[in-house]
Amino acid sequence: MTVNLLQAVQENLGYPPLHKVDANTEKIIADEKNPEEDRFSQSAIPAVLTAFFTYSRTDEGAEAILHSQLTNGWANFIFGDHKSGIVKSIADYSDHRTEDALKKINSVASETVRVIRQQVTASGEIEDVKNLLAHSQQDVLLYLPAALRVGKLLYDDTLDDKTHKMEGPVSSLMHSIGGSFAGSDNDKV
Repeated sequence: MTVNLLQAVQENLGYPPLHKVDANTEKIIADEKNPEEDRFSQSAIPAVLTAFFTYSRTDEGAEAILHSQLTNGWANFIFGDHKSGIVKSIADYSDHRTEDALKKINSVASETVRVIRQQVTASGEIEDVKNLLAHSQQDVLLYLPAALRVGKLLYDDTLDDKTHKMEGPVSSLMHSIGGSFAGSDNDKV
């Protein structure tokens, strides 16, 4: 059984539980008076996991996640040229200074890599990394605040689409079908 990446990272770093985004209002289904740390984890964890999903679509990205010796500074890789925009968006959303947000984002990213490696194990292949992140993506998008506009910043507007935040039997079926196409580019049908 694979781990829920979102929950594992949140719990391992000691952040409060995350809340789902309401598909109709695009607001967090929780008390809107989230303290700064709640708003930081609510924005940073799903944004980082979404960026890892995008980053892992290439063999080079998945290979880096699996084998890189990098211990900090993952934001440079997973966000690429969009780092400043995404970090600013998370900092603004969570009412943090940009520098502080970046440090914490890198901490979230490092923990994400640790959890992925733990799940994939030493004998894992890059396809295992791709598949783990692809299968986690739908759950992650349920928690990604629309106000961040991560999809727009990563040039993938489908990430901000309200349909990713819908749940229920029909939505689950459609997400399942979509998930089978979201696997790695090298998946066999």
